[in-house]
Amino acid sequence: MKKIGFLSFGHWSPSPQSGTRSGSDALLQSIDLAVAAEELGADGAYFRVHHFARQLASPFPLLAAAGAKTKRIELGTAVIDMRYENPLYMAEDAGAADLIAGGRLQLGISRGSPEQVIDGWRYFGYVPEEGKTDADMARRHAEIFLDLLRGEGFAQPNPRPMFPNPPGLLRIEPFSAGLRERIWWGAATNATAEWAAKLGMNLQSSTLKFDESGEPLHIQQAEQIRAYRAAWYAAGHSRQPRVSVSRSIFALVNDMDHAYFGGSQGEDHFGYIEPERRAVFGRTYAAEPDVLIEELKEDQAIAEADTLLLTVPNQLGVDYNAHVIESILKHVAPALGWR
Repeated sequence: MKKIGFLSFGHWSPSPQSGTRSGSDALLQSIDLAVAAEELGADGAYFRVHHFARQLASPFPLLAAAGAKTKRIELGTAVIDMRYENPLYMAEDAGAADLIAGGRLQLGISRGSPEQVIDGWRYFGYVPEEGKTDADMARRHAEIFLDLLRGEGFAQPNPRPMFPNPPGLLRIEPFSAGLRERIWWGAATNATAEWAAKLGMNLQSSTLKFDESGEPLHIQQAEQIRAYRAAWYAAGHSRQPRVSVSRSIFALVNDMDHAYFGGSQGEDHFGYIEPERRAVFGRTYAAEPDVLIEELKEDQAIAEADTLLLTVPNQLGVDYNAHVIESILKHVAPALGWR
């Protein structure tokens, strides 16, 4: 059995060919797709966060709105770039959104990927400490955020407050119990996966990672997941961790599917998203269901993970993306034992 959700980057473009032509379209359609996915029996609605781009950016208003319109489905991110985040304000927003959703948030956080502008986090007011990198800053922000989610008081109360205070030091409010265990780290390397395990975060592994062996993505990801779980158990955590992988998977069941994705089948490829750091980019799976089932049986990382996030082409509209999700749930997942 696996949890199956979708992952949307929330692209929008004013082009006449786009079904998502504005920021308003991207946000409202994201909520509608979460509702549709829940009705279809999917387990999760996840959203990517990019700044300075025509994509989804500020996640908490969207998560709160989707939480108010749904009842069961998990609502998450993959991922929030922690270089841009004020951990205290983020803890308030996350607590509020999680309470609105009834404790269904699954927040993926990370260092983030290369952005649309140079050092965009500087415009948000964040600069790494002397001798530190932006990745160090992201991890430090993440550690502060995790500590805040424990719900322990740390702020000295005013002796003459406007409103009565509870006894002792004060914490960030509103506090949502259990959210600390629903934080995930998006890891691009084995080392950061192991670091996340030690801190008690769940693991997200994307459709790309930095190349560490020259092998296909699914093999490298499977090794990363095994290293993560070994570090988790060595750290002595009492609960079972969760692990997700993202994939572009399209079951070709009608003419429209063939028109959009019939020529998308390919292989992994290697390239550079950062200077001097080679990455491996995962293939697109696109085939008739019987062929797709056999291909997915060979994906070692999917086999290792408990959660699969289907990347969706959101500019093709809510109805078509609901069809993409339903096709996997109906024609592929049962044969693979995911349902």
